[in-house]
Amino acid sequence: MKLLIVSTSQRSNSQSAKVARYITENRFLAPHSEGYEAIHHLELCQFNLPFWDGDEDSKGEHWPEIAQKVAQADALILITPEWGGMASPLLKNFLLMCSRQETAHKPVLLISVCSGISGAYPIVEVKMNALKNNKLVPIPDHLIIRNVENVLNATPQGTRDIDLRERVQYSLFMLHQYAQALAPIRQRHIHQPYPKQQEYCYGM
Repeated sequence: MKLLIVSTSQRSNSQSAKVARYITENRFLAPHSEGYEAIHHLELCQFNLPFWDGDEDSKGEHWPEIAQKVAQADALILITPEWGGMASPLLKNFLLMCSRQETAHKPVLLISVCSGISGAYPIVEVKMNALKNNKLVPIPDHLIIRNVENVLNATPQGTRDIDLRERVQYSLFMLHQYAQALAPIRQRHIHQPYPKQQEYCYGM
């Protein structure tokens, strides 16, 4: 199984990327880690993706590389900063560019990072209106990393940071459980499709 972590801040050296690196580098701490043959981190701001205009041929030179990693993944983690109470434009653009052939029926762990005490709005926004047509399956255990500059750094700082690290491990464990459970569904969807399946390719 393969895990893809996508950090979607539009800034280099972002806190979103820091959280992604923490998960990637500390995977050995979690019991789920042995189940993944590969874990990849995509920092989207490094790829200079165009804003998609609906044309399949206008996704930019880097999209084939990104799309291949999305298609090969059995589970995804999407990490967004909270900007003005919203998920990042880069995340929403990424989800528009993904096709359901690459994403459908794959579990996704949503993570929002915030420099203050908010952070809930991006989770609500993505769950409400960003997963309809790509058919990603958000697991219930989303994460909100508040006061992100002070946590998940090189050394744990206090009880809250330690508790958060344990919560991250639990959420990663659950993501792996969903990845295992949904893999057979994707295979059946390919080999035993519903009659006239293409008529229902978009969510309601």
